[in-house]
Amino acid sequence: MMRPVTFATGMSIALATAFSAQARDATVGMQLEPPHLDPTSAAAGAIDQVLYSNVFEGLTRFSSDGSVVPGLAESWEVSDDGVIYTFTLREGVTFHDGTSFDASDVVFTLDRARGPDSTNAQKGLFANIAGVQAVNDRTVVITLNEPQGAFLFNLAWGDAVIVAPESIEDIKSNPIGTGAFRFADWKQGDSITLVRNDDYWGTPAALDGATFKFISAPTAAFAAMMAEDVDAFYGYPAPENLAQFDADPRFTVLAGNTEGETILAMNNKLPPFDNKLVRQAVSHAIDRSAIIDGAMFGYGTPIGSHFAPHNPAYVDLTGNSAYDPEKAKALLAEAGFPDGFSTTLKLPPPSYARRGGEIIAAQLRAVGIEAEISNLEWAQWLEQAFKGYDYGMTIVSHTEPMDIGIYARPGYYFQYDNLDFQKLMAEFEVENDPDMRTEMLQKAQTIISEDYVNAYLFQLAQTSVVNAKLEGIWADAPTQAVDLTGVRWVD
Repeated sequence: MMRPVTFATGMSIALATAFSAQARDATVGMQLEPPHLDPTSAAAGAIDQVLYSNVFEGLTRFSSDGSVVPGLAESWEVSDDGVIYTFTLREGVTFHDGTSFDASDVVFTLDRARGPDSTNAQKGLFANIAGVQAVNDRTVVITLNEPQGAFLFNLAWGDAVIVAPESIEDIKSNPIGTGAFRFADWKQGDSITLVRNDDYWGTPAALDGATFKFISAPTAAFAAMMAEDVDAFYGYPAPENLAQFDADPRFTVLAGNTEGETILAMNNKLPPFDNKLVRQAVSHAIDRSAIIDGAMFGYGTPIGSHFAPHNPAYVDLTGNSAYDPEKAKALLAEAGFPDGFSTTLKLPPPSYARRGGEIIAAQLRAVGIEAEISNLEWAQWLEQAFKGYDYGMTIVSHTEPMDIGIYARPGYYFQYDNLDFQKLMAEFEVENDPDMRTEMLQKAQTIISEDYVNAYLFQLAQTSVVNAKLEGIWADAPTQAVDLTGVRWVD
């Protein structure tokens, strides 16, 4: 892509102006392509990465530091008993098809998300809502069954963005939101293009448009960046190249935090993983440092539970599953598998899964567990593992913010069913005292760590490579988003 250059002659100035206009677009590389474009009906993080904040907005939203700030709601009031939230909506907001945004759209969105036919991947976020009422076009009252300290946080998720009934039928292929960019085109298997929304209610985007280019192979990602065919690669998939990019003045390497707990998930209702001793053996067979060094070239922080180390409530529980292959063998023998067993290891496309899977399979083989690797495309993984429970083990990074509550869902894909944990999370949801919430989170981390629900590997680092003249790409990833609303070219 050409960059702005200053020339002396009139003709050159005209050419420079044209090149400058061209440079107001940006091309962003991503490894995974969304299966469709409705963030309110799928678990795939790639949907939010393209659309969150750019195309769709919620009543609240996450900022770059993870804090919750106003979105389509400019303000709100909470009743003294903590169960009634009165939201005042922004004035003059329109959807990209020209229809007006008002309180009825909020009612439609939340009723759809929590309804009996809802396919929302995070339907539990809305379970505490007793009713949603449009008082007038700019006022919405949401009544909860019980106080919920995380309610505004929940509304900031991509699964809670506001959609309109007028455009819902085609949302998976033609997403229409209220954001700073409009959807323009999807070349399946290749790219998605957005253009600036000139009628945006807030601060307009500096970019004229953006193209998300889907490049799954790490070698192709490297070639595209070096040739400057893409201006940024979000979640760069080949960490072995980062030092080379860091030494090249054309690029900036961003290394930040994510909410991505990377786990070796085990199917808790599939024998032999329904046996805690087996899950514990797997956890002690894993050398996290070797995985971080071998698959991620040192980028990543070991974890011992499903919780981000940068969160103030974090407890270091890595000692519960320290690398100890002899202990793993003893636990397998105690569980009735002195000669080990065979199982499946189904891997989605990200390099942390594919590369990490090869290392983990070798580590498990050393204690007698034969893991047959199947490399799946993202849609296959969602169908087989996430929806179909058709797997023994799998590797995935959970990038949703503070999502330990998924362990309170017996139907979630690793099928963990602990009534005590479910009760704890139900109490956490309605607790407002910050100290009590911290104590509950720490207890929750400890329960799932000591139950060895999954083998907890590492917190995924957010590593991106960006053209040095492009600023505003988030270094950290407090949610699954490539937020381009504040991105601009600089000389």
